Amino acid sequence: MSLREDLNAALKQSMLAKDKERTAALRMLLSEVKKTEVDQQVTVDDSLFLSIVSKLIKQREESAKEFAAAGRADLADHESFEANVLKAFLPPQLSEAEVSDLISEAVRESGAAGMSDMGKVMALIKPKAAGRTDMGLLSKKVREALQKL
Repeated sequence: MSLREDLNAALKQSMLAKDKERTAALRMLLSEVKKTEVDQQVTVDDSLFLSIVSKLIKQREESAKEFAAAGRADLADHESFEANVLKAFLPPQLSEAEVSDLISEAVRESGAAGMSDMGKVMALIKPKAAGRTDMGLLSKKVREALQKL
């Protein structure tokens, strides 16, 4: 079953349960998927779906931090709730050890000798880590590993 089918099933279930907040979050995700299909004139596959979900989660988490800093706990809680609903569509997250192994393997495979090879290393890692870790943190760890070479 594709992630898009999982989304439709979850949306149907939340509607039947009359869970308005969860339904709204799932509809927002479905809307973003449809928008991507129209804008890019593609059919959203699982990897593109994961990148959409990751982007929306990151937006919600950043908004929650901003609302919390502004003293708007109600809005921060709502954004956090939506982020948690969206996280259900992500595969299990990589552990620190798995990330380190991925980086080491990619450095070995690419024959990276320094920072100038970061693009090669990231190109090897990205498909394996998409949706399973924060790509910003992953990039930072790759940079650190390459600086040690």
